[in-house]
Amino acid sequence: MSGPSFVVHSLEARFAAHGLAPRGLVHFGGQDEVPMLADGAPAKAALLIGVMGGAMWPHFERWRMAQADHGGADPLDRWSKLVIDQVAGEIEAEACYPSDPPYQPFQRWAMRAEGLKASPLGILIHPQFGLWHSYRGALLFRNWDEAQEERPVTGPQPCETCRDKPCLSTCPVGAISLDGFDVAACRAHLASPEGQGGCMASGCLARNACAVGDGHRYPDAQLKFHMQALTLTG
Repeated sequence: MSGPSFVVHSLEARFAAHGLAPRGLVHFGGQDEVPMLADGAPAKAALLIGVMGGAMWPHFERWRMAQADHGGADPLDRWSKLVIDQVAGEIEAEACYPSDPPYQPFQRWAMRAEGLKASPLGILIHPQFGLWHSYRGALLFRNWDEAQEERPVTGPQPCETCRDKPCLSTCPVGAISLDGFDVAACRAHLASPEGQGGCMASGCLARNACAVGDGHRYPDAQLKFHMQALTLTG
């Protein structure tokens, strides 16, 4: 959590009711590429909202099962927008999302707000939650007290102190290396019988191999949902 303030603390309970959490705060100014509000004014700050561990899953799943269409083609995006848009309206902020144009640099914001770095899988790794976290949206603010500072997570980066790096050796088709991610090899494996019975059923084996934050691993149903949402062609 970054930016201790009355606003941030008041939002924690609102989002906790849905299994989400304020993740980190970014102030804009100077040489920043500043996001614009609906009226064309520059935002002063963004508060990232996201998932930490599996707390979100039961809330989302209850909502999805209650929908006649099970949430449609992109149920997690739809649910996230319903929750975050509602809170944004309550506090006179504006919401933005990773999936919506104009596409904002969520990963850069997250690295700045929380001090995280990318793992070999490309996912930002958190010292407490490991690879079991994500960002569902952000609240943009017209005004923000400059006294409320960004306070990124500090301490050793988990990947820098990991000697064995099991994430690099566990992938059945060697799609992950320090040189990059072989998307084609991953997709071909996931479409195969072995992939359908392995990664597609219980989550990416390389991601599961990381011991950091193991206690916060997503539940099996959530892992399967995310794997099924992957595009295996194109």
